[in-house]
This record gives sequence, structure tokens and C-alpha cells, in this order.
Amino acid sequence: MGQGTGAAMIGFLRLLVFWSAFAAIAYWSLLIYSRSVRREALEKQWDADPPEGATDAMRRAFIEEGMSAYEGSLRRKLLWGVVVLPFLAIGTLLYLVNYA
Repeated sequence: MGQGTGAAMIGFLRLLVFWSAFAAIAYWSLLIYSRSVRREALEKQWDADPPEGATDAMRRAFIEEGMSAYEGSLRRKLLWGVVVLPFLAIGTLLYLVNYA
């Protein structure tokens, strides 16, 4: 391993750290945005057609039930693509360039 290879490895590790931080920030930002959009849609759905004799507690329960259903949804899981897919793509490219 030459001297240039070590410097390249340190540069790659530095890139990996910054890229990981950016991916985490992007993931959390999209997660917060997506949750707020879903909550707003549930609130509008309730407000558009509340059941007879609806109370504030019933509205909160409806929204919380909808949000817990969202937590297990495919849409929420797809947000992980923001983190995982770029790393898989770069890893695949590095493998193909160096070993194929």
C-alpha cells in the first residue's frame, strides 16, 4: 500500500462520515415532513365529516389511530431508501470498478 492509497482511504472515510450525516439529516427531515402531512390529512378528513356527537377525545383517538397505522405503512418504510439506496449504489460501483 503506497502513501497515496492511505490518503485516498482517509479522504474516502471522511466522505463517508459527511455523507452519512447528510443522509441522516435528510431522512429525519423527510420523516418529520411526511408525518406532518399525514397528520394534517387525518385532521382534515375528520373535520370534513365528523360523526354525530363527536368529542375532542374521539378526534384525538381517530388521529392517533391513523398515525399508528402510518407507522407500519410502506410509505414510511420507503423513506429508508434515502439512507440505504445511495450506499448500496456506491458500494456496487466501487466493487465493479475495483474487482470486476
